[in-house]
Amino acid sequence: MMKKKILGAAALILGMLPLGQALAEYPERPIRMVIPFAAGGPADLVGREFATLLGQKLGQTVVVVNLGGGHGVPALNQVLGQDADGYTLLMPASGNMTVPSKVMQDKDVLALLAPISLLTKSPHVLVTSAKLPVKTTQELIDYAKAHPGKVNFGSAGVGGVAHLGMELFKSQAKVDVVHVPYRGTSQVITDLAAGQVHALFSSMPSLKPMIDQGTVTALAMSAPSSGSYTSTLPVITETLPGMEYTTWYGLFAKAGTPAEIVEKLNQAVVDTLKDPELNKKFDPQGVEFVSSSPQELADLVRKDTAKWTKLIEEADIQID
Repeated sequence: MMKKKILGAAALILGMLPLGQALAEYPERPIRMVIPFAAGGPADLVGREFATLLGQKLGQTVVVVNLGGGHGVPALNQVLGQDADGYTLLMPASGNMTVPSKVMQDKDVLALLAPISLLTKSPHVLVTSAKLPVKTTQELIDYAKAHPGKVNFGSAGVGGVAHLGMELFKSQAKVDVVHVPYRGTSQVITDLAAGQVHALFSSMPSLKPMIDQGTVTALAMSAPSSGSYTSTLPVITETLPGMEYTTWYGLFAKAGTPAEIVEKLNQAVVDTLKDPELNKKFDPQGVEFVSSSPQELADLVRKDTAKWTKLIEEADIQID
């Protein structure tokens, strides 16, 4: 009985402490970071490097959990099913947050989550299988026009930014190409190298090894890039004016997470992204690490949502 009274008194005292003081020890245990993509893809490659360094800044391990498919909804639900205590985070790509699907069309995703910080911004690279007889964007367009309905584009799934990039390309170039959706990036890249997939828009990290091997040909970037390798590639706007977009990764917690925890995580992200080795490793791949305030990330989500929603409506794309 005495032990129960002591514990009860301790809990009462803790509840009376200022919130900042009560949260001063965060994090006291490992943090889970859910990535809405399979292992081996660009989000996973960037996320694992980032998670290791973030854990060092916070003094706790950040465990990566891959949960791909479903336009990111299963990963979102995984985070929403946990307490709003900062111990389960979400690292989505821009498409997960800004492309409306049938499942999420009546929900404001941003209202369900607490933005922490932007992590990266980078253009996609347009690549083709080396088995396809093209070396430039214009040659790809000419080849597609000469073979209507015979050229396919792969993507990590319907409604992702890579898919929408293809739709934008299709509209701008006025070509008849076929979309082949996968459940992740790693398998589509394997099939691209084998020639079963002809072309792809994706982030550079998972493509660079095959480009170096010569099994995949890099044609152009979807926007200007400052990377030591990607800055040497043409920009698609040189061939198709107006064909420009970027993708990004961000970090979110569940809505209702205490502001002090969000602030602590934001500062840890800002410090982590300054790491010279992290930037050196991904610079050749055109990945630019960029932190932001929570409000800046929220504004970016709203801006990109408006952009992609317009394209989806114009192209009459059905996203489940």
